[in-house]
Parts: sequence; C-alpha cells; structure tokens
Amino acid sequence: MENKNLYFSNKLEIDPEKKKTIKIIIISLLIIISFFVGLIVGISNSNEMNSNNNDSGKVTNQGAKQPEYLSKDINFKLFWQVWDLIKDKYVETEISEIEMFYGAQMGLVASLGDPYSVFLVPEVAEDFTEELKGKFEGIGAEIAIKKERLTIVSPLPDSPAEKAGLRAGDKILAIDDFDTTGISLTKAVTLIRGDKGTEVILTILHKDATQEKISVIRDKIQYSSVRYEILSSAGENDIGYIKVTHFNEDTEGLFNEAVNYLINKEVDSIILDLRNNPGGFLTTAISMADHWIEDGIIVKEKSRNSNRNQVFSSSGKAKLKDKETIVLVNGGSASGSEIVAGALQDHELATILGETTFGKGSVQDLNQLSDGSSVKLTIAKWYTPDDRSISDEGIVPDVEIELTNEDYNDDLDPQLDKALEILRR
Repeated sequence: MENKNLYFSNKLEIDPEKKKTIKIIIISLLIIISFFVGLIVGISNSNEMNSNNNDSGKVTNQGAKQPEYLSKDINFKLFWQVWDLIKDKYVETEISEIEMFYGAQMGLVASLGDPYSVFLVPEVAEDFTEELKGKFEGIGAEIAIKKERLTIVSPLPDSPAEKAGLRAGDKILAIDDFDTTGISLTKAVTLIRGDKGTEVILTILHKDATQEKISVIRDKIQYSSVRYEILSSAGENDIGYIKVTHFNEDTEGLFNEAVNYLINKEVDSIILDLRNNPGGFLTTAISMADHWIEDGIIVKEKSRNSNRNQVFSSSGKAKLKDKETIVLVNGGSASGSEIVAGALQDHELATILGETTFGKGSVQDLNQLSDGSSVKLTIAKWYTPDDRSISDEGIVPDVEIELTNEDYNDDLDPQLDKALEILRR
C-alpha cells in the first residue's frame, strides 16, 4: 500500500514544467521511431523493386538450342558490362557512344539470321525511302545476302551497274578493299552508295565461276519502273510488251496506263517482262496480278500468329484475262515478281518462261523510328494460290531458257525470242 500510495503521490506531485518536458520527449521518440520504421519499409520495398528489375532484365531461353550457352538464361546487365568494358579499355580514345548504340541496334536485328530484316541508320533509311520513290545516287543495283554471300539481285536498266557489266546472281566478294565475308546488308549499302561521279571497285564472282574487278562510277539514279511498246511485224499478230523493273510508288499507275494503252491498240497477246525485278510494294503486285485473275486467290500471307494470316484475292476487273500471256523471269526476279508469276502460273493464265526466280517469298514491314532510322522486319511469308512456298522453291518456269553471259555480251535475248516464237505460232 505504501508503495502504491507513494506512486500515486509521486505522480500527483509532478511539476507542470517537468510534465511538459516529458511529453515533448515522448512525442520526439515517437517521431524518431516512425522515421526508422518508414526507412526500413522503404529499403524493403526498394530491394523488392530491384529484385523485380533484375527479373525483368533477364533474357530467358525459349527452348533448347545448341551450342549450350544459347540454352541458358542471362541477365541483361551483361550488355552494359560489355558497353563499359569498351568505354574503359578499348585502345582508341575517341569512342562514339552514338555509333555504339546504332551498332548494337544493327547487331540486334542481324541476330535473327534473316537477310531481309535489317536496321537502317537514319542516312540509309532516307536513301531507302528515296529508292522506293525511284531516285537515289549510287550504282543502281538491288543487292541481298544470298547463301551467306553478298549478291546482285538485279541491276536497273541503263544504270551504272548494268553498263559496267554487273549481272543478276553475281557475288560481290569485296567492295573496294573491304572483304564482304559476313557483311551486313546495311554495311554493304553504305559502302556501295555514294555521291555522283565517285568510283567504287567491286570484286565480282560471276555465275560461271570467273572472277574480276569491276569499276563502277556512281550516278544519280532516277527511273520509271514501267515501259511498254507493241511488238509486231507485217502479217503477224500484235504483241504487247510491258517491262516492269520495280514495284515502286509509281508502278501501279504506270502499269494501268500501259494496260489501257495496249487494250486500246487491240493487241492479241502480252509479254510481261519481270526479269531482274527485285519487287517492292505488295499492294502493287496484287494489283498487277488482278489484271489477269478474274476470280480467285492471288497470294497467301502466313505469319507465326495464325490469327494474322491473310489471303489476298482478285477484285474481278481482269482486263487481260483473254490475252495470251507469257511472263519472263530469271534469277533476279524476286518478291513481288514472284507473287505475280506464281499466281498466274497456278491459275494457268500465263506461261512462265526463263530461269528459276530468286526465292524471296517473305513480307517486310518497314517501321519508321523517331530519330529517322527504321527497322525493316520480316513478319510473314508468301505462298502461291496452290500453297507453294516462294521462299523455299522460287518460281520454276514452265519453259526453261537460259540467257548466258555470251548472249548478254552479244546483245542477244533468247528468252524474249522464244516468247515471241510461241505467241506467233
């Protein structure tokens, strides 16, 4: 009791000033405790976020691959480790981080192993856009990586490349003194393109296994993608001839103009020359085939996502459906050219004559980026109406006729001659 009374006695006897001081101390302790509790919670949340970031930075394996290192997960921090190593230890003191960045982007797309998927730096992207419009400076040749070698798909008519003797199917072993083994398409375009009047020396391996160095003087390349005329002589049926070099922005309108002209002239048959035509816009190829196919499929587009698969069919105009037609193709006929040739062949609306086509049956989607660069990415593959893979097979002609280097050098054209012979029977 005494202790209890004493306790109450002491409590009651506390000085008001002391009471105020104690209250301040208690409040201060509570504030300090709250701060440390918040700090601990914050650190805990931060650690959790870092853990999540590490997880999101992990590059996970999508299936067993060989060699073994490709089957393991890795952390994206490895990229920055390499970046820092270059910055810290590379022998040259002047290192452009911008070039490193663009180089990494090019390498990222190149890792797909697809010669038609490329990252284009702003300058090259601008050149590519100009080329689709039908004008640029360079040698005037379409190039691609074919069987791991830089290859001429086709030289443009009357271009510096054609005049210098470059042919479809030629392998480019070196550009000036730069060995093209393992070269990316972007790098090759950068080296070959250049200002009007400048020279580039290409080391070429021809299809007949001969090798030579060819000097090409770059020029301003501007061309019309369609030309047409009437081939006829006394007592013979009139034959309309249409040469299409690309499927560019201007091609559809020019082709319609050619068709209307030849119909008005009442030609009896058509030769559609798609030799050395590397392709271009899908819509243009579909529109072209539509002039023959009245009812049916023109091309099938298949992607990894079956929900995105598409079938492109004719619209029914078919102005040339009753015209006997021969389509000329060769190893330089690619992409849109193969769509047209394959569709007319499957529908038995034309005789395909020449040599097996290039075999580029894939769809590229051009994505413009904010800095002026772009990514050209393969998103699907093309199949003919009868489900033949253009990429795997190309288009094999109904009538096989080779045009040799000797023919070319002597200004002979046995393929066109054979087409005329068939139509004049």
